[in-house]
Amino acid sequence: MNRRDLLKTFPALAAAAPSQFAAAAGAKGRLRSAICAYTFRDALKANTMTYDDLVKLCVDYDLDGIDMTVYWFPDTSDAFLLPLKRLAYRNAVEIYSIAVRTEMTQPTPELQQKELAELKKWVDVAEKLGAGHIRVFGGKVPKGSTEDQAAGWVAEVLKRGAEYAGTKGIILGLENHGGITEKADTIVGIVKKVDSPWVGVNVDTGNFNRYAYDQLATIMPYAVNVQVKKEIKPDASGQPQPSDWDRIAGMLISQGYRGYLSLEYEGDDAAAKAPPLLRKLRDVVHRHSVGA
Repeated sequence: MNRRDLLKTFPALAAAAPSQFAAAAGAKGRLRSAICAYTFRDALKANTMTYDDLVKLCVDYDLDGIDMTVYWFPDTSDAFLLPLKRLAYRNAVEIYSIAVRTEMTQPTPELQQKELAELKKWVDVAEKLGAGHIRVFGGKVPKGSTEDQAAGWVAEVLKRGAEYAGTKGIILGLENHGGITEKADTIVGIVKKVDSPWVGVNVDTGNFNRYAYDQLATIMPYAVNVQVKKEIKPDASGQPQPSDWDRIAGMLISQGYRGYLSLEYEGDDAAAKAPPLLRKLRDVVHRHSVGA
C-alpha cells in the first residue's frame, strides 16, 4: 500500500459505525496496576524498607507503577530524587503520582497562601520525579464554619494550585477522604467550581462511609487516579464488606477512565498480606484492559 492508498483508508475508518467502536470501548479499557507506597507505611517509617525497594517490588509483582506517598522521604534534594527516578526508569516502573498532605480548608488569605506555597513545593518535586499527578486532601471543616464556606476555600486553593501545576503539566487529584470531601456531591461541586483541566478526583474506593458504590459512581467521571482497597462500605449500615474490584473496574471503564488502579492496603503485616492483593489487582487490570 502506497502513501496515497493509506491516506484513503482514514475516512473509511472515521465513517465506521460509532456503535461498533463504542461496544469495544465498553468491553475493555486501558487500565494499569500500581502499588501505593502507603501500603508499606510501617516499614518505610521504620526504615526497614526504602523507596528503592518499592521499585523492586513492582518488578517482582509485574506492576506498572508506583503511587508514591512522600511522607517518609528523607529529603527532597536531587541527591535523593534523581537516583530514585533513574532506578524506576531502568526497571520500566513509572512513578506516575505522588501523594502529599494538604489541608485546604483554610479560612484566611494568609493561611491559604501558606498552603499554596507548600503545594507548589510538591509540584516541583513531582516534576523532578516525572510524576504527572499529585493526590491532595481537602481537609476538615473548621469549627464555626459551614460546609459551603469550607468547600469554597478548598476551591480557591485548588484553583491557584492548578494554575501553577498546569505550567508543569501536573494534575491535582482531590481525594474523597472525609471532612469536606466526605460526600460525593461536595467533591464534584468543588471540582466544577475550580473548572480546570489540571484538577480532578483521586478516587479512593474504601473511603466513603456508606452507599460507597453509588457515591463512587458520582465522582468517577472526574477520576484522574484510583486507589483500590480491600473493603468497601456499600450500604446504609456502614459495615465494611469485601470490595468487588471487577465491578469497580467496569464502572470506571464505562465512564471512560483510562489510567492506574493502585492498591492501598491499610491493614497490618503488609509484607505478608499485600502480595496476594497485588496479584489479584494485576489480574483484574489485565482482565479489563485492551490486549488482555
